[in-house]
Amino acid sequence: MPAETHVSQGPLDREGVFELIRDQLADILEIDPSSISESSAFSEDLGADSLALIELVEALEEELGERAVGFRIEDEDLEELRTVRDAVDYVLAKLQAA
Repeated sequence: MPAETHVSQGPLDREGVFELIRDQLADILEIDPSSISESSAFSEDLGADSLALIELVEALEEELGERAVGFRIEDEDLEELRTVRDAVDYVLAKLQAA
């Protein structure tokens, strides 16, 4: 999915952040985006290993770095992100703080 799909004027809302994470995850894991919900657990439900999560973090930092200069997901915070909902909440909080 081209990056410009997610670039729009104005802040991302919860749905926009979820769609971004879902689409990136689907691409990384090579699965159907419709199989990913906010309640999906990365490892248990989606089969994402630590390498896949690192790829997700890099993709999100690249995508969101344009919106919030210096957007970064800290390594120690990654351990706390177990579900897609955790990731959406985390990204929203970081964007609102920026």
